[in-house]
Amino acid sequence: MKKWTETVTFFAMAILEIRDLYVSVGGTQILKGVDLALEEGKVHALMGPNGSGKSTLAFAVAGHPAYRIERGKILLSGVDITHLPPNERAKKGLFLAFQYPPEVEGVRLREFMRIACDGQGTGFCEFKDAYPQAAKRLAMEELADRELNVGFSGGEKKRSELLQAWLLKPKVALLDEPDSGVDVDAVRLIADAIRELAESGAAVLIITHYPRILEHVPPARVFVLEEGRISQEGGPELAQAIEAGGFKAVRR
Repeated sequence: MKKWTETVTFFAMAILEIRDLYVSVGGTQILKGVDLALEEGKVHALMGPNGSGKSTLAFAVAGHPAYRIERGKILLSGVDITHLPPNERAKKGLFLAFQYPPEVEGVRLREFMRIACDGQGTGFCEFKDAYPQAAKRLAMEELADRELNVGFSGGEKKRSELLQAWLLKPKVALLDEPDSGVDVDAVRLIADAIRELAESGAAVLIITHYPRILEHVPPARVFVLEEGRISQEGGPELAQAIEAGGFKAVRR
């Protein structure tokens, strides 16, 4: 158990604060009092068994209407965004990379990103230079003018999500299982992009139940979510302990 003064200090440094969050989906309560804080320029990890509520937390923070917030607050840069619609949260600098990115026929990735970046204040000339750089960095050159995620492999979809984050430069990036369905080489590429995203100033949360990607991008803080609550917090050693013995081995 952290001391009260340590908790206050940690939250004071946070750019995203989740306080006593209770969330239900379809009438079933999934999150039961989550407290979590993310610091600017740091990589964090949210781990937990399947069904523990990790994706629910991401969708609730992003403002998905099916995820009903029963109690608690979400603060971004000190501003209460708990009841803002998803587009307003995004404009304030919140980004969510999906575990299962949807395919959007008829919308090309380049045009989608041009409109999104324009909404964030990026001029056309700046975008024209930045887009090919981002596509090259994420090994997306051959996919840069394709329809959004249409016909992409699992790994290509995950790189597409990172390309979007790279261009939008969010304050907070929630990455839901960025390593699932990804081969070894792509994991390294994605991990490098995540590290650079944090170095640019973003607070990054990697949501995963496998510590594989964390070997390439060690988190400053690890949170374990079980049965709708944060059961443990720690440094990279907590992820290593989970890798060695599973979640049962680190339960108090």
